[in-house]
Amino acid sequence: MGVFVDLTAADGVRVPAYVAQPSGAPRGAVVVLQEIFGVNSHIRAVADGYAAAGYVAVAPSTFHRVRPGVELGYTDADMATGFGHKTAVEALPAPGVMPDIQAAVDHAAQLSGGKVAVVGYCWGGLLTWRSACLLQGLAAAVPYYGGGMTTPEEAARTPACPVLAHFAEQDQWIPMDTVAAFAARHPAVEVHTYPAHHGFNCDQRGSFHAPSAQLARERTLAFLGRHLG
Repeated sequence: MGVFVDLTAADGVRVPAYVAQPSGAPRGAVVVLQEIFGVNSHIRAVADGYAAAGYVAVAPSTFHRVRPGVELGYTDADMATGFGHKTAVEALPAPGVMPDIQAAVDHAAQLSGGKVAVVGYCWGGLLTWRSACLLQGLAAAVPYYGGGMTTPEEAARTPACPVLAHFAEQDQWIPMDTVAAFAARHPAVEVHTYPAHHGFNCDQRGSFHAPSAQLARERTLAFLGRHLG
């Protein structure tokens, strides 16, 4: 089990983050970026899972600048609320919440004494892709079904670290033709697709697909092992 701490972004904003520590010496660190549902019980469980695999895990609240303390479930009403918060964050003046994620990367590096990766889900997958392209101190990035990252605007970015990207073949939000175009544009990015729907990694969602989630986790942990040392 982890604890919440306050991080300080470059502009002085204090941002809560859930931090989970491994039982032994860290193998490195993973910044976990939330879906549109906040740092809820699922995201905390994901962070705990990376800690169990030997990594310091830091999950910053990327909604904090527009609405503190968000913790939603997965009902239609929760989705509408979360989408509204996400829209508000995306409307923030640049650089938006990227300084908050940078603060999480820096804190993770300090705690672990090792290399840092970023892993994110849904909207967090998009933020993970942006982090790989814009932030300092990252050794790897793993976006899961990053909504929007295959659009021309986002695909035009260039990552500064190795990237492993997971997509769902039945994702109503991310068409497979855009995934193919993204993969063609970024041959160095390791792209995998799964016979599942958007959100397949989350065991609290109806779209949870255990075989895909397990395979993606195995690939992610192998990728982290290669790049975090």
